[in-house]
Amino acid sequence: MCTAVTYKTNDHYFGRNLDYEFAYNQTVTITPRNYPFRFRRADEMRSHYAMIGMAFVQEGYPLYYDATNEKGLSMAGLNFPENAEYKCEAPEKDNITPFEFIPWILGQCATIGEAREKLSRINLLKEDFSPQLPLSPLHWIISDKNESIVVESVRSGLKFYDNPVGVLTNNPCFDFHLTNLANYMALSPADPENRFTDKIDLKPYSRGMGGLGLPGDLSSASRFIKAAFTRLNSRSGNSESESISQFFHILASVAQQRGCCKVEHGYEYTIYSSCCNTDKGIYYYTTYENSQITGVDMYRENLDGAELVSYPLIEGQHILMLN
Repeated sequence: MCTAVTYKTNDHYFGRNLDYEFAYNQTVTITPRNYPFRFRRADEMRSHYAMIGMAFVQEGYPLYYDATNEKGLSMAGLNFPENAEYKCEAPEKDNITPFEFIPWILGQCATIGEAREKLSRINLLKEDFSPQLPLSPLHWIISDKNESIVVESVRSGLKFYDNPVGVLTNNPCFDFHLTNLANYMALSPADPENRFTDKIDLKPYSRGMGGLGLPGDLSSASRFIKAAFTRLNSRSGNSESESISQFFHILASVAQQRGCCKVEHGYEYTIYSSCCNTDKGIYYYTTYENSQITGVDMYRENLDGAELVSYPLIEGQHILMLN
């Protein structure tokens, strides 16, 4: 399970928690403009926008979990089991496999408007990367600095939703999450007013009681509400330090601790959290074992190159001792 959010101060930020029970040796990976993207059913893309994000590089191909291109368009895939349904090849469509979807959009599109045009012709093809790496059931959030959309390939076809919340989690479908927000419209960061009765003088006995009823469990529906409330009410300064600090605090509000969510093969936990400054092309991250923020600047690499640049994640807690 995962949570993705957007945030805007002077710059625009995009990132996510990757929650799972094990990792795939993912790396912060920069794809320069002349790396040749080869697609299963579409023409090779030899020249494209450069991008940076978190990827599992397999057979020289970056399988991106989330990424941002040099124009500031960002995209992330989140788990969508039992709802995602990919299709057979459609001759009249652009047939793109789900593992090619992020490079296909970010390689060509600078804005949500341009992405919408590509999405109008796309068919998400049911074809595994390899026998060892079958397709993951996903849905996607795509964002620029002005708007966000959600893309879901379901039984009835490809669905697109405007995303005014700037948040995505997992099941159910996105339209449920938007409707479910109405169940929490009475929540507020301010102290509540007594609407219970005019016969008793009820007063708040603690700070934060305007948020009574805000979910705190780890289900995807609850994480959506918690992340949306936190993100939409967040306040921070406009500096880079203040902005990324607040972004990681938003993600921390829905982070998963190992041991609290038991699954078949262990315990799900937040493997990494990311925050990309989409205006500056700087990708920041923390890991479960290392809460120090680490950054990789896309523009410090040769973006006109043809080879992937990958940085392994720095694991292990980094502690500043003062004596």
